[in-house]
Order: sequence, then structure tokens, then C-alpha cells
Amino acid sequence: MEPEEFDSDVLRQFVLAFKKGKLKPIVKSQPVPKNNKGPVKVVVGKTFDTIVMDPKNDVLIEFYAPWCGHCKKLEPVYTELGKKYKNEKNLVIAKMDATANDVTSDRYKVEGFPTIYFAPRDKKNNPIKFEGGDRDLEHLSKFIEEHATKLSRTKEEL
Repeated sequence: MEPEEFDSDVLRQFVLAFKKGKLKPIVKSQPVPKNNKGPVKVVVGKTFDTIVMDPKNDVLIEFYAPWCGHCKKLEPVYTELGKKYKNEKNLVIAKMDATANDVTSDRYKVEGFPTIYFAPRDKKNNPIKFEGGDRDLEHLSKFIEEHATKLSRTKEEL
């Protein structure tokens, strides 16, 4: 509830609308980026469902905090990862500032930073958490290739 003016009538109308199921949840969200064409897509509260939960794409999503030292260290590696897979049509490498945006699915638990999940296109409600590996290009790539549903299997140049 975010009223301009608060009185008993406003509260009564709010409760009646709530009981009738006519209220939409308020989602904390940064503004939707105007340009989101980089190798790593920026996800905000308002675009979580359209990007991460899109059934056409596998999505690797990093939840970060701008003040987190581990996140800052991961940033160049994650950008490199995005560049490596930029030509994959059915794979999105994405990131979200979890301190400024609500995660609209309770399947994506963020209890520390960075938290990384892989959301397969056919199992959005069963994301796979990246755990136990180094957060470097090699381990993140291996994680993607292990769980991706549809990668164009081109050999990398040596």
C-alpha cells in the first residue's frame, strides 16, 4: 500500500480491493535499462519474469550486490563469459542487483553474494545453483555446458 493520503477511507478501499484479489504486488525494481544489448543482460525486478523465466531460453543469472568484493572480482570474468556465449541464440547470461530489485520467484533464494543460478528453459521452477567450483571462466563455462539444453556445438579455436 502506497497511498498519497492516508485515512480510514483509503484503508477501507485497500482492504476491500485486497479481499477481492484486485491488488497487484509492488515489485521493488530499478528502471528498465534502455539499452540492454551488452554481452551480459541486466535484469531488474520488472524484467525478471520476461528474461529469466522466458521458456525459450536457458539463463545463467548472477545475483550481486554493488558493494560486494567477491562480486567486483567476478565482474570481468562474467563479462568475458557473456562474450564467449554471445552468439548462442538460446542462452542468456544475465545479472541482477539483488539489493535494489525484488526476485519475483521464491525458487531463486539469494542468501549471499554473488549467487549464481542456471535456469534451464524447460525447468524454470527448478534452477540449478552454482556451488563448489571456482568462479572463473573455465568452471562457469563447464557449468553452462553441463546444464544447457540447446547449445550450438562449435569447436573452440585452440
